[in-house]
Amino acid sequence: MPTANIACAQPIATDRSTRRAALRRIVGAGLGLVALHGAAIAAPPNPDPVFPFAREVEAFAKADAGHPIAPDSTLFIGSSSIRLWDTATSFPDMATLNRGFGGASTPHVLHYYERLRPPGKPKAIIVYVGENDLAGGATPEKVSNDLLTLLKRLRTDYARAPIACLSLKPSPLRWTLWPKMMLVNQAVMAAAGKARFDYLDVGSSLLAPDGLPDASLFRTDGLHMNARGYARWTQTVRGWLQQRTATRKAALSD
Repeated sequence: MPTANIACAQPIATDRSTRRAALRRIVGAGLGLVALHGAAIAAPPNPDPVFPFAREVEAFAKADAGHPIAPDSTLFIGSSSIRLWDTATSFPDMATLNRGFGGASTPHVLHYYERLRPPGKPKAIIVYVGENDLAGGATPEKVSNDLLTLLKRLRTDYARAPIACLSLKPSPLRWTLWPKMMLVNQAVMAAAGKARFDYLDVGSSLLAPDGLPDASLFRTDGLHMNARGYARWTQTVRGWLQQRTATRKAALSD
């Protein structure tokens, strides 16, 4: 790698203009070194710069190729709240497929939808996304419309699979967004019956008796849940899955 020689600058200058010129040469040479070094270690360009999660989505396809997916897997899809959920450990008695990716918004999930879909038909589908949309400045109406668009696509592609949309959660870091989150939750809950999906309230269990988010259920970032928080989500989702399974068995026996 070419290097700049910055030792040749005159150490002694007899007037102010000479000192300034010397300083400019030293700083310029230093910046040149930083630029050259940065160019040498820079990561390769993102294959999809408009949607910055392309590599995470590509990793799903590679994982699918290396490990065949069970045909009766329960699909978990959405943002980092899904990604950080150890679904395999939380639901050891069933096959799970985690399609959560880091900081994703609903438009991100819609953009990558075809690449997020599993090769086979999932037994059930759990959706959590929309929180990052609000944090990014989207209106509650825009978020609920996008979320319902996603749920409609899932219902069209998986006509028989039970689908649960998890409510947006309160958190210490984003407590100021809670009023907007409640508007999204209300809109999604109101549409659930007609759109043929179930709405699950997973936010109430994260609130302390004083009505504020229970900090003991969250990581130090105040945004993502810890194991105790996820245990509450797991309990709610497990109860829903058991109910749906019982309902299906009853319908088949009639």
